[in-house]
Amino acid sequence: MLTVTNLNVSYGAIKALRGISFDVKQGEIVTLIGSNGAGKTTTLHSISNIIKKESGSVIFNGEDISSLAPDMIVRQGLIQVPEGRRIFANLTVKENLEMGAFTRKNTAEIKQDMVKVFDLFPRLKERIKQIAGTLSGGEQQMLAMGRALMSKPQLLLLDEPSMGLAPILVDEIFAIIQEINRAGTTILLVEQNAFKALSIANRACILETGLVTKAGNAEDLIRDDSVKAAYLGG
Repeated sequence: MLTVTNLNVSYGAIKALRGISFDVKQGEIVTLIGSNGAGKTTTLHSISNIIKKESGSVIFNGEDISSLAPDMIVRQGLIQVPEGRRIFANLTVKENLEMGAFTRKNTAEIKQDMVKVFDLFPRLKERIKQIAGTLSGGEQQMLAMGRALMSKPQLLLLDEPSMGLAPILVDEIFAIIQEINRAGTTILLVEQNAFKALSIANRACILETGLVTKAGNAEDLIRDDSVKAAYLGG
């Protein structure tokens, strides 16, 4: 479904990505893990073309989207939930969800998908008229994910969905990610909670200073001694 080949990105003199390559197959959860500054968010931004690539290609569903504008990439069905949620704080929950469906025309399908979002996130239905900026951190993360689902993604890019959340909410968010995947959405997950990410992923890539240093089945990596020492607390 997604093939990333030899991505190179620099911020001035700093090489943020140095020839990153990986793929995501339809139906999978693939996770990118690594420390701060490893290049995880930069990878997602370069896939979505939010930042300019020096070189490399991104193929999505057989089409080269490397040079497409970000809004056109959204229309292809590749949707990103950004780090820090980035909801529309001054709009209501319902208005945020409607913004997620901005590129769509079929109002009946949009209504059906909003019902599905409320099934996944019942708290959002309870707060449908509430101003989004007044929601808790966990509710804002749910709203950001719900808004992305309203775009009808084929591939969902999730950037640090558990950041700043209480442990009980982290468990809830990860359970919902699995449910979204089971319903047919492929997921590329960036996450600093390496254990949680590996526990739900099919495959994983380890990023260090802009390089993929290790890749494989998540079950194998969670047992790998070097991964344990670096990311899983021993």
